[in-house]
Formats: sequence, structure tokens, C-alpha cells
Amino acid sequence: MLDRGFFLTWRAIHRQLAAMPHDLYLVRLIHHATRRVFPGERLWTAAQLTAAATIRFLRLRNREGCDIYLHPYTEAANAGYILLDLDAASPLRLQTMRTHGLEPCVVLQTSPGHLQAWLHLSRQPLPPALATAVAKHLARAYGGDLASADWRHLGRLAGFTNQKPARRTASGYAPWVTVVHTRAGVADGAETLLQAVAGCLPPRLNTPCHPYSIPDANALAPLAITPVQAVQIYQQYLRRWHIVQRFPQPDWSIVDLWVARELLAQGALPATVQTILLWGSPQFPRRHGNPQDYLRRTLTRAAFSRHAPRGAVCPT
Repeated sequence: MLDRGFFLTWRAIHRQLAAMPHDLYLVRLIHHATRRVFPGERLWTAAQLTAAATIRFLRLRNREGCDIYLHPYTEAANAGYILLDLDAASPLRLQTMRTHGLEPCVVLQTSPGHLQAWLHLSRQPLPPALATAVAKHLARAYGGDLASADWRHLGRLAGFTNQKPARRTASGYAPWVTVVHTRAGVADGAETLLQAVAGCLPPRLNTPCHPYSIPDANALAPLAITPVQAVQIYQQYLRRWHIVQRFPQPDWSIVDLWVARELLAQGALPATVQTILLWGSPQFPRRHGNPQDYLRRTLTRAAFSRHAPRGAVCPT
């Protein structure tokens, strides 16, 4: 017998993921009454998420009171998708975004009068600082929720019910998260938006030049390396060395040193290495009280050992 509810959920998931394609998605189940995260959070491919067994599992957890969330996953960076949480959003607001070249790839109705929009802004990973700045800019510009504006905020997965009591219908039922609009592809105005926001970010570093250290900010001007390219390069080393797989909680300061050594050994200029660490190192500056001094010391140490410790980093 055909399970109509199962089919509608499968179709909604398929439509959402087809419009925001990615290799992996992080799925998180949160029980609304207790606010506890369901154990076993994991990464799923689109094929796994649309498999019958997965959908039945998620539907069962949803009926037990869990909200189903996801976001495209790219290790320690943003996957190029930004979530805009719109409460009491009008169709006119979405039309204004389209007029500005920022048409969402996915729009979901999470409950009557409440929308979530995903914007595809880059096919390459974005640095967390830049992605967060873009999310906050969009929230301010189009009336989104600033509390939900960051580089890895979770959005809802279509085809399941919204378990928030405040969103219950007049009949007492939990509303369904439905797909309102899909359009796969990077937004036309994405590049302009990213450049504008990146240009407004405050400079993080301003250190004097040193033979084995970081040049001042002016020395970066001739370098044609963008934040997106910096993240790409850093992520390549993470994949090559299997850092995330081998170290569940990496010491990013050590990884920064390894990356700097390898780049210098290949002939990269210290200014280029600085830019790659600045934008590519996960959540930089993390807890460093003095980011300038941290990068200076990292570049200095790397300069005296021009080869990455291959035996300690790479699998034998």
C-alpha cells in the first residue's frame, strides 16, 4: 500500500537537496521538549538522506517530538550556502531580493507566515568570518533574524513537522515544513555581494615587516589571492593529510604550522602564507589574544624548518 505521507516527505527532501547540491549534509535532531540533541549526529549524502530507511527513521523521530535540521557541511568552513531566517516575511521581500540579484535557491515555509531562505553564493568554501558577515548583512538588509545569522546555522529539512508549540495550528497540529520555491544555482549577484562585504571587514593584522615574519597590510595589496582561494588551499592540505579523520579534535595551531611550512617549502611568499592562514585557518583567530603575534610566531617557526613533518602528518 502506498504511504502518501512517506511519498510527500521523500518528494520534499528531494526537491530541497536538488536545489542546494553538496557532497555532505550535517543532520541534527533536537527534541523540542527537552532541547536534547538526538545521539548519533552524522554526515549524510543526498542519496542516503533520500533512502527509504533514512526517511522512515527521521519520520519516526519527528513523531516523537524531534525537529529535523541540516546544513551543507564542509569541515571547518562554510559550504557556500547562507541561511536567512525570515519571520513574518512577505512575498514583496523575496521579490526585492530577486531584484537585487539574490534569488534564493530554496525557500521553505516552516509554519504559516514564517520562511527560511537558502542562498547559494559560492561553489567554493567560504571563510567563517566572511560567511558570518554576509549572513548578518543579509539579515539586516531583508529583515531576517540576526540570531540565526552565522556561517554554520542549521536550517530545517522539508517534509517534517515543526514541533514548536508556538507554531501549532488552531486545531493543535504541528505545521509541516513545506517547499515554497527552488532554483538551483549560484545567485547572480553573489560575487558582487561577497566582494562588497569582504571589503568592509576590518583589517585583522598590522605588523611590522620582518625577514622571517609577516609583512605589513600594505604588502598584501599586490597579492591576487582571495579569501575563497585561501580556504581552498587550506582545505586541500586538510584532505591530503586526512587531518579531520585522524584527529577528532585537531590542534589548529599545529596544523597552521604544518601548512605554513609546506607553503614556504614550495616557495610561497610569507605574505601569501599569512593570507592563507588568516582566512583558511578554522575560526581564526579562535582564542588567540593577539592574532598578530600568533601569526608572526607561526611564520617565524615555519621559516626555520621549510619542510612539513611528513612522518607526523601523512599516513605511512
